[in-house]
Amino acid sequence: MAMEGVIHTCPQPCSRTRQPAQFANDVGVKCEAPHHKMTLQEAQQHLTGDRPVRVYADGIFDLFHSGHARALMQAKNLFPNTFLIVGVNGDDLTHTYKGRTVMSENERYEAVRHCRYVDHVLRNAPWTISPEFISRHKIDFVAHDDVPYASAGQEDVYKHIKEAGVFVATKRTKGVSTSDVVARIVRDYDVYARRNLQRGYSPSSLNLSFLNEKKLHLQSKVERVRRKVLSVEECSRNLVHKVEEKSQELFQRWEERSRELIGSFLQLFGPDGAWKLMLQESCDRMIQAVSPRHSPPDSPQFHLPEALLEECPTFTKGRMELSSMCLEDEESERHSHRPEGADTWKPVDSTSAGDIKGESVLWPAPCISNIQNTLD
Repeated sequence: MAMEGVIHTCPQPCSRTRQPAQFANDVGVKCEAPHHKMTLQEAQQHLTGDRPVRVYADGIFDLFHSGHARALMQAKNLFPNTFLIVGVNGDDLTHTYKGRTVMSENERYEAVRHCRYVDHVLRNAPWTISPEFISRHKIDFVAHDDVPYASAGQEDVYKHIKEAGVFVATKRTKGVSTSDVVARIVRDYDVYARRNLQRGYSPSSLNLSFLNEKKLHLQSKVERVRRKVLSVEECSRNLVHKVEEKSQELFQRWEERSRELIGSFLQLFGPDGAWKLMLQESCDRMIQAVSPRHSPPDSPQFHLPEALLEECPTFTKGRMELSSMCLEDEESERHSHRPEGADTWKPVDSTSAGDIKGESVLWPAPCISNIQNTLD
């Protein structure tokens, strides 16, 4: 936005993400246009024209983690057109007021540079923000969480910034901080020391004494044995589980197969089984084979002449029977014995003697000769 005929030359927010952020010039921003004080309402409603809202956020950023990235993301998205400047404290001030850091200042600078929300990185930032610092870098607002930050003999180093009306609060990420990460490392120091020893680090680089080194090696061996035992236990548990599943499956198959076998047995040997029917059919065939055949129903009927029936009074017209004096037992003597006067008796089949119900009878000799003469 042009003001009093002078065009603003302040840096614009970086829209590319393939390169890290640039380092800010320690002497300030070279812009000839006057930098008037911007209100929060103007910044939120984007009433500043093309000039971006310059927001400043500072910190140590040791062991850069997601909590740091979230805080910078909130600062970047405070206003529609934000130019985010991040000040990183150097080692001297940090070691004096905060304590020893894990990462050096150059490592922390590079970590912050590669955060995509950052436009400029200010190295060796001051511990306390002064009005001169704000004016020199043309800072519109300072972003930080609103928890009082006691340091350098002050209850809150951001108190005067809040009173000046240029402070904008961000929210901390719960459960994530550099102190928490360091506490986890200290708590599990032996674990990380053993890991680094296994990866080839020397005991001197880890500041380990001879006894501590041997202790850690022994702990590593115990840990390997424990893992093997757990692995064997897990494999055994899996094996037992598989055996149980297999046994249940086999039992179900055996039960189904037994039902099928019992059903087949009952179908074959049960009260109405196929075996009984087969046996009955076999018996009927044997009886039919042993028993004499009946005359076919359509065979011609043969009738004896009345003269022959009169000569043979022992026969009736419907059925010819022998008198009781010829055979004492008709069933036993018909096929096995000859009665008295057997020379005068002769077995004749029913098919040649007429329709006498298919039975074989003994005919008297005179009757036979008369029948043959009649037929001739």
